[in-house]
Amino acid sequence: MKQSLAMEQMDQDWDLVVIGGGITGAGVLREAVRNGFHALLVEQRDFAWGTSSRSSKLVHGGLRYLKEGNFKLTRESIIERERLLKEAPGLVRSLEFLLPIYQGKKPGKWAMEAGLAIYDMLSGKWRHRFFDKDIFLQKEPLVDNCRLMGGFSFLDAQVDDARLVLRLIKEAEAHGAMALNYTRAMELLRSDTGEIKGLRIEDSETHEQKEIRTRLVINATGAWAETLHPSPEKNQHLRPLRGSHLIFPRDVIPLGTTVSFFNPEDGRALFAIPWEGAVLVGTTDIDHLSPLSMEPSITRDEADYLIKGLKTVFPSLDLSLSMAISSFSGVRPVVSEGKVAADKESREHVIWHDKGLVTVTGGKLTTFRSLAWDTLHAALAYLPVRKLQGRNEPVFDRVSAPVISTALSEEATRVLYGRYGMDAGNMIRRALPEDLEYIPGTQTLWAELPQGASQEKIRHLDDLLLRRVRIGLLLKDGGRMYMDRIRTYCEPALDWDPLRWEKEIEDYFTLWQNCYSLPKKDGQ
Repeated sequence: MKQSLAMEQMDQDWDLVVIGGGITGAGVLREAVRNGFHALLVEQRDFAWGTSSRSSKLVHGGLRYLKEGNFKLTRESIIERERLLKEAPGLVRSLEFLLPIYQGKKPGKWAMEAGLAIYDMLSGKWRHRFFDKDIFLQKEPLVDNCRLMGGFSFLDAQVDDARLVLRLIKEAEAHGAMALNYTRAMELLRSDTGEIKGLRIEDSETHEQKEIRTRLVINATGAWAETLHPSPEKNQHLRPLRGSHLIFPRDVIPLGTTVSFFNPEDGRALFAIPWEGAVLVGTTDIDHLSPLSMEPSITRDEADYLIKGLKTVFPSLDLSLSMAISSFSGVRPVVSEGKVAADKESREHVIWHDKGLVTVTGGKLTTFRSLAWDTLHAALAYLPVRKLQGRNEPVFDRVSAPVISTALSEEATRVLYGRYGMDAGNMIRRALPEDLEYIPGTQTLWAELPQGASQEKIRHLDDLLLRRVRIGLLLKDGGRMYMDRIRTYCEPALDWDPLRWEKEIEDYFTLWQNCYSLPKKDGQ
């Protein structure tokens, strides 16, 4: 269905309208429709365009929050991590971390032992272990062995953040919701007494406008939240913080396991994570001072900071920035008084009310479902029921009787169903054997390209290559060498004429060069 036709379906009363198509908005939409509400979501760019496709791809309890004494957030995060591991196999996967411990350097062995013991007790499962130097080096021989005492192993989890958002939205739509990307919330419509009575929306590209009727608007726009709803707390405002990452080929950093380590400049925890056939290195945590409307990108200072940490933990690899494939940056929405360093800010969420406008911001990817339920509870005064149901139901629809192909391993089938839910079955049925091969250097199947192009509301090529699949981050030059084959797969699904194709390709590589390549000069 073309979106212009979807706009024609707006002439109805909505129980609620969610503004923002990231993880928080997608979570609210999914839980709203679970409760039978007539719900619409609008996103001014693409689904997961902002923070929710640019995270560190981790579903974790937040070990560092223990150091700050925030046991509540850690416990909540661990509970949600365990649920997602159980309910989203193939999408959310257990991830082992290795943490080397060095003589004379922080954190010390016993301080780390205490933290990991509390971490495991909060989860109800004893999962961490300490290995002496020899065994630790057998597990990961690349780490610096000078003054190495040994190291810890502990468990968290990994996710494709954009696919998490898309699966939530797709399943919400399957249960009766509607979601529109490239649709901007232009104006809140209020009654004479200031109550929300509707919303004026606009297609971000065609500029077609529509007024829609609703008594409840949920503002889930993350770092943009105060543009719709200024903070009611005098000293608390949104502080956009940028986290940047580098991606390296697996043969450059040949890790078998995630390694956590500390930057020598400031002691901040960093990591190198095997991800989608490459290695993801991150993350920075600094104030983001550029306009939010601009695509964020890594600076040379951030890149150098990450490289310095890598050189410290993997000195034998002689790593340099030029060895990386790509970079990406995201902006975290943190509610703050601005009195502490960026990496010490709380990741707690807040909820504000204003006569039918309910704003939720802050929070973590891991706890999206808790955010959604807290938001809906806060909005009950404007909803047609006074009690919510389904809190303990599985996050996602159960996948039963998966389609099996001899071209796919059991693990590849599990991953495909994790990413696409029941849509994976149709993808497998349509695919030729060669379509079920991996794109070289990635863990993405060729068959995923036409699936995203035909079924997932892409407007532009970057929607497909950076969010529906991630090959724009995983391949040299954003995948330029495969562009002809990408086009061949996607042309039947898209109504783009040759001129449109040429423009989309040109725009995509310009965007990639400006925001996803490697910085060349200081301050760039």
